[in-house]
Amino acid sequence: MKGTVHVCLAIASIVQFGNTTPITFGSHTLHEKRDLRPSKWVKRDRIHRDHPLPVRIGLVQNNLENGYQYVMSVSDPQSPDYGKYWTPDQVHKAFSPSQESVDEVKAWLNRSGIATSRVVHSENKGWLAFDAYSHEAERLFNTKYTEYHHSETGDVRIGSDEYHLPSEVKRHIDYVTPGVKMSSPLAKRAVPRARKSKSRARTPARKPIGPIGVPISDGGILSVPLSANATQLPPALQNCGTTMTPTCFKALYKIPNAKGATPGNSVGLYEGGDYYSQADLNDFFATYAPWVPQGTAPKLASVDGGVAEAPQTSPLILGESDVDMDIIFSVVYPQTITLFQTDDPVYSAFSLNSTLDGFLNTFLDALDGSYCTYSAYGETGNDPTNDPIYPDPNAGGYKGKLQCGVYKPTNVISISYGEAEADLPDNYIKRQCNEWMKLALQGHSVFISSGDYGVASYPGDSDSPIGCLGEGENIYNPSTPICPYITSVGATRLYPGQTVLDPESVMQVDLPSAPLFSTGGGFSNVFTRPGYQNRALDYYFDTATPSFPSYGDGDNIGADGGIYNRDGRGYPDVSANGASLGITVGGGHYHEYGTSLAAPLWAAIITLVNEARFTVGKGPVGFVNPVLYTFPQVFTDIKNGSNPGCHSEGFKAVPGWDPVSGLGTPVYPKLEALFLSLP
Repeated sequence: MKGTVHVCLAIASIVQFGNTTPITFGSHTLHEKRDLRPSKWVKRDRIHRDHPLPVRIGLVQNNLENGYQYVMSVSDPQSPDYGKYWTPDQVHKAFSPSQESVDEVKAWLNRSGIATSRVVHSENKGWLAFDAYSHEAERLFNTKYTEYHHSETGDVRIGSDEYHLPSEVKRHIDYVTPGVKMSSPLAKRAVPRARKSKSRARTPARKPIGPIGVPISDGGILSVPLSANATQLPPALQNCGTTMTPTCFKALYKIPNAKGATPGNSVGLYEGGDYYSQADLNDFFATYAPWVPQGTAPKLASVDGGVAEAPQTSPLILGESDVDMDIIFSVVYPQTITLFQTDDPVYSAFSLNSTLDGFLNTFLDALDGSYCTYSAYGETGNDPTNDPIYPDPNAGGYKGKLQCGVYKPTNVISISYGEAEADLPDNYIKRQCNEWMKLALQGHSVFISSGDYGVASYPGDSDSPIGCLGEGENIYNPSTPICPYITSVGATRLYPGQTVLDPESVMQVDLPSAPLFSTGGGFSNVFTRPGYQNRALDYYFDTATPSFPSYGDGDNIGADGGIYNRDGRGYPDVSANGASLGITVGGGHYHEYGTSLAAPLWAAIITLVNEARFTVGKGPVGFVNPVLYTFPQVFTDIKNGSNPGCHSEGFKAVPGWDPVSGLGTPVYPKLEALFLSLP
């Protein structure tokens, strides 16, 4: 179904796996075949028979099909094992390839002339590695290896158009590299690779969600005539419809002031390609959150050479890091933030105009050493087509080894970055989802922004000026990551003249740099609906079925004129305010908009809930979706607004869950009471 959209985006998205009709090749059968070569890669000469090749065989992981069941056992409030999270070692043992797989593949290699002494078994048991001459590998996999040259960058890689495996080991092997997935770059480069240009609105980092800022002309809170209701409120709450502040959203969601700071309850914050300014943070604290002391800063967890604070005038200060920290600190202080700043300055500097479409892989590597190497869906480790490669071959890049398993994940993680599902191979996305599943099993909560262009991706994405799919640019373009094991967060807003006592609407605004800027929502083209969504989505389709046509999960994208996948995982799950937040960025004062404001707010709220549970001797809440969908009464339902895009009005907010605002916005006292009532 999805291959019609992903053609030529990346190598892994244009191959057929062994579920096609087998092609007999001696005693072997076809395992992978490339039907189309990615654009700009030119096939050249067959490599010399004595050319050395670093061969890796990714072994099939065990029990991945049981992942949902495992997660629900510790996350479903009706489960007797609720809250009994797994240890990293338990996760590792549950999903590692079986000993049978290891033994049978090693035995086959030995019979084929690759002595056992030459084979290295990875520490996490995910793959077997050995060096071989080209003629050995060609005989082993019944294939031919050739050079592929990139017409723009000069990269040279080795690969094959297809390869074969004996039937007795085929079921144990996920994929082989080099194969249809090519080797890492082999070219000698004296300068960084050329980058393709992508025009963007003023947004930070690799495929960001937001935020987008509108200058505040008076450098502070913008005054408008007060409504009669507003005059009855304290001065700090009178202008919330015009300039949102921490005081406003504390009142809006009845969030209490933070008191405790349990050691280890730091909020994890992912950032990439965008830096924060301490001067900006200090300005925000002084103006909008004076209870946070000047100089309050995150604890840096540098990933693969990532650096953090930059001078206030740096072009790498684009707003995302500043606003994330502003929101989280203003809610959780004296609790701390652990800043996972990913990728070295070379990759960060190129992140707005990069040929690398992937993200989050190096972050997940750093949290789980096994993620660096384990195989799933034909993907193993980082993909040189999509991800930064370390040691960085570029001048000035991070020369250390890829960091694997160097940081313990925090209880709660906030991510305000994303991109379209169509930008990445399905298998790349699915493999990442396995990792979110494993983090959920261990009791971690992950909140990710749902996107900022309604049912579309950002303008220019997917080769569409309006970020949509299909020749008519009318097919909805879902965001990623919307894996079923993370919590997707949409955005709401108050309008000028409204107060915290008024009902919120869906965040939608026409900005000078971003027309039709509205909360992302819809249905995945990669992931089917998880069971915990059944009741909410059944009610939605029974009572508010959209008038426009859909297609199903077994269909091609756009089949029968459909513009969204009715069978997909719905998103967002929840919402929070994401409009008109007063902020300082690069020394300038702005009103900020975007779902990237809502995700850190939810992360901060759940951190407070965890703090309340710790005080009574309970553990963290972990993956919250099953609980939230079971008890929607802890939300304020959002019933006004829509998320237009792709030449349509998009989805409308309706009573109950909807693919615009999810379950709604939090009512903190109810949320805390609910989680305190659980084991």
